[in-house]
Amino acid sequence: MSDLNLAVIGNCSYGGLIDRNGRLVWACLPHFQDDPIFCSLLNDNGEEGKFGFFDISLEGQVRSEQYYHHNTAVLVTKLYNDNGGAVEITDFAPRFKRLKRIFRPMAMVRLVKPLSGYPRIRVRLRPAYNYGAASPPTTRGSNHIRYVMPDITLRCSTDGPVSFILQETPFVLEEPFTILLGPDEPLVSPIDESGREFLEETIEYWHEWSRYLSIPFEWQKEVIRAAITLKLSSFEESGAIIAALTTSIPEAPNSARNWDYRYCWLRDSYFVVQALNRLGATATMEQYLNYITNIIAGSQDGNLQPVYGITLEKNLAEETVDTLAGYRGMGPVRKGNQAHEHIQNDIYGSVILAATQTFFDERLSRPGDENLFRLLEAVGMKCLAFFDKPDAGLWELRTRAKIHTHSSVVCWAGVDRLSKIASSFGQNARATFWREKADAMHGIIIKNAFNSELNTFVESWGGTDVDGSLLLMLELGFLSSTDSRFASTVEAIGRKLRHGNHLYRYVSDDDFGRPEMAFNICTFWYIDALAAIGKREEAHELFENMLECRNHVGLLSEDIDPDSGELWGNFPQTYSMVGVINSAMQLSKSWEEAF
Repeated sequence: MSDLNLAVIGNCSYGGLIDRNGRLVWACLPHFQDDPIFCSLLNDNGEEGKFGFFDISLEGQVRSEQYYHHNTAVLVTKLYNDNGGAVEITDFAPRFKRLKRIFRPMAMVRLVKPLSGYPRIRVRLRPAYNYGAASPPTTRGSNHIRYVMPDITLRCSTDGPVSFILQETPFVLEEPFTILLGPDEPLVSPIDESGREFLEETIEYWHEWSRYLSIPFEWQKEVIRAAITLKLSSFEESGAIIAALTTSIPEAPNSARNWDYRYCWLRDSYFVVQALNRLGATATMEQYLNYITNIIAGSQDGNLQPVYGITLEKNLAEETVDTLAGYRGMGPVRKGNQAHEHIQNDIYGSVILAATQTFFDERLSRPGDENLFRLLEAVGMKCLAFFDKPDAGLWELRTRAKIHTHSSVVCWAGVDRLSKIASSFGQNARATFWREKADAMHGIIIKNAFNSELNTFVESWGGTDVDGSLLLMLELGFLSSTDSRFASTVEAIGRKLRHGNHLYRYVSDDDFGRPEMAFNICTFWYIDALAAIGKREEAHELFENMLECRNHVGLLSEDIDPDSGELWGNFPQTYSMVGVINSAMQLSKSWEEAF
């Protein structure tokens, strides 16, 4: 049965997910939002005839070990059988500097070697296409197999036994061998040399990248793993950072809350930029800011949509895929996301918040200028127009609209930042204009969103419920940590949304009923809020618990069962990994305090 004990490999061009037994169960090729050539994660019902996976199985296997090479995206899986046989599989996507640029081919390398005994293995390479609808025809050469699909042809080059791989024949592994799966291009050097070179160069790249991260004194390994995962979620060609690698992993069993997260949400932009800035991952941050700037520049009169494709696609029409049964058979499987059509008013403030970094960060090669400021002012006018209008909100409710407090606050934050940007340019008249508007919005929001009888802010104007997004009012600068209204709101959220050591995003019924699972990023927001109001010991305990909830290689999905601790929702979730980074940065003792 499938689960989310998965490890991610990738190179900022594509990503793949490998289970604890070394099976590649998910990879969209050539890029994140394309056809899942390896799709058994959403179609694994135990039938031998199925396809959409790539595994190297050990006969008689009884256990496995899996871990990453230190501070890299290079994965090692060790398989052990019941009579002393063992094999090691090293998986990675090549990524390193070559010819003054980053070499990141659509390719994965699998290095297989015996460790002990006489291990008998079987290699099954079964790609699929058109969302699992068909398996491709093959052709073979002396040292390769070609898998010919309508939109892509893959070549498996190897110094292993080609016939055994093609026919899935078990054989005794006596010597190491290499498999390179990638574009239909011949290698220019021996396969074993290419594999070793790619491995050494890729390890060196990740060591170098990790070496320049700014990390807290405490939880260094956890933050570095989260940072590498965040990097692997970036599409370097455009700068986009996707919400997750997968589609349709349900938020809860049989809930139909199955969404396609292989896109870039504007609501995430500020928090992703914030995490990258804290890490000192300047190049990745700048690429992402360029992606956001492209969206702003391509908008008409400041009009934006909540989500875009990795190459700025606007039309992400949502449809159901009938050819895949779904995670554990829990369909539907969806491609595309209807959210691109939603009215979500917070997106306008979100892009201004993200773009603000370009005006105040001297490290950036292309700082914000007056031309970008004028584009942002058009977006700011949308903040003014929509901050007091109903929308689908942060949680993307599909059948109801309210004036959501979070959307209003993010719109206010966008206007507030425009005033500060204008001041940095010495444009005093524009700074005054935006400051006056921000101050007026602030008063209106407090009047309508604070319930004095309940002594808490509420999730929508005039409402009585709370939700997790209210925890961001401090982070966005709307309230201070000493404001009693923020402390009482945190208290109300803990009372109503906390379940054990986890937080629901809300507990009222939505389009699909009452939420069953806790929302990981909300738990991190709660941790940060507790720390800010002086409850650092409680925050510390909750953070340590969240770290224990990560899977065996340190990754998190979107949701978690607060009782069993099982991970649910799309994976690995960028928002959740950002939560690890931001909370660790806030809670850790300083390097000076440590010594």
